Amino acid sequence: MAKKKNKEKLPKIGLLYLDHVLRFFDKSNFRGWPDKIETVVYHWKNDKDRFVREVKRKKIDILIGNIPATAYETFREIARELPHVQFIPSMDTQFSNKSKENVTRFAWKYDIPIPKTYIFYDHEKANKFIDETKFPKIIKKSYGPSNYGGYFVHKVDSVQEAHNLLAQKKYHPVYMQDFVPMEADVRVMLIGHKPVCAFWRRPPEGEWLTNTSQGGSMDYMDVPKELLDLAVKVSKAANAEYWACDIAVGEDGKYRILECATAFAAFPYIRDWIGQYLMWKFSNGRFPLPNMPLYNWEELGKMDASVLRTLRYITFGRYTPSYDGAYFLDKKTKETQEGEMYLHELDAQYPVFLTEDRTKEEWPSEKWNFQDNYGHTVRKVHAQSNPHPSKDEAVESEAQEDMIVLSEKKVKKLLTSVEGIGKKKAEQIMDKFDTTEIVHALETAPEKLVEEISWFKKKFLNKLMKEWEAFKSKL
Repeated sequence: MAKKKNKEKLPKIGLLYLDHVLRFFDKSNFRGWPDKIETVVYHWKNDKDRFVREVKRKKIDILIGNIPATAYETFREIARELPHVQFIPSMDTQFSNKSKENVTRFAWKYDIPIPKTYIFYDHEKANKFIDETKFPKIIKKSYGPSNYGGYFVHKVDSVQEAHNLLAQKKYHPVYMQDFVPMEADVRVMLIGHKPVCAFWRRPPEGEWLTNTSQGGSMDYMDVPKELLDLAVKVSKAANAEYWACDIAVGEDGKYRILECATAFAAFPYIRDWIGQYLMWKFSNGRFPLPNMPLYNWEELGKMDASVLRTLRYITFGRYTPSYDGAYFLDKKTKETQEGEMYLHELDAQYPVFLTEDRTKEEWPSEKWNFQDNYGHTVRKVHAQSNPHPSKDEAVESEAQEDMIVLSEKKVKKLLTSVEGIGKKKAEQIMDKFDTTEIVHALETAPEKLVEEISWFKKKFLNKLMKEWEAFKSKL
């Protein structure tokens, strides 16, 4: 039987890359896969037809890779032109990658707890709501390639503060949430719906943002089982091969989802585990599942992050009731709502699941792409999902979402055009931010460069902004 399994033809795997976007997977994450693994690079702009032809020419069966927000709708179209190619994660699973609005709609559908959220495409309605609502509120940029460590998340404490912020930032849609005082939040990463890493992020004294870039602290110890249960529920709702979600722990003791997506930062050994899981999934069990015991992160988290960034192919043995195993492993327990449990007993409650392969679209763009469709069509849907359209708003939406994409060479030329920024300093900036992040920061949050790079003073920013405006005028 095993011999027959080994002779079964394996699907052709391709890794999906995009210019100017950090690569999540590498061929080395699929160590042991016997056949050639192809790579296909999407070059933006008018590259859709060429990309489709290349995937067909290379006879790829499974295309693995995360799609950034700015390319999501294009890849919806690409996936339809490649009906026999399985995208991993599926475009439906990656629906939440596109925007905070999509995360909210996903949570509404599956009754997932989130802070109370308000979404307005009609700015007059947004202004009226602001005049009548209670504060404080959280206002976020819904759509964009990244949140950049909390820089597009704002707490507003009054009507005037909210109006001033939106007049300055011009966020579209207007995305607001009730402010929920919280003790901390927890990032949970899952593979096959099993938690494989989780850590706390706590705000500095007197602050509310937990991002480490904003001074927050992190640790790996004693993440509650019940919080992991919520993360598992969300991963299953998304049908995600791999997944991450940020869960707020409110001062009221409740858990609420803040963010969730397939695009997240992960140590190399976690990407290796994902690769092993996918090889198991695609090979009908020919390759073994990695053993990822629950709370492994507590022990691994004792290492310095610089060490964790270099570790590869970590393996764990399974619990066996030998004398030593019984003595040491049975000593370690966790408190849960069901009582005290041994770690190996808890681990048994979190098996790795095989995700479903679906052909029907759950989130078709014709219905759910409000960012582009708003104002173009009128159709009867739930009032919570789609306000009455406005052509002016649709034009504004399209203008807000236009994005300039530059090569590394052009970004380096732009940076070195500033007096005082030579090649070495330009490389330091580009080590810190990729090209897409630099462009997005120049367009929406230039002060982030000053805050994130110690030597990058205000005088450099002023000069760079002048060069940037001059550069754009030539496009």
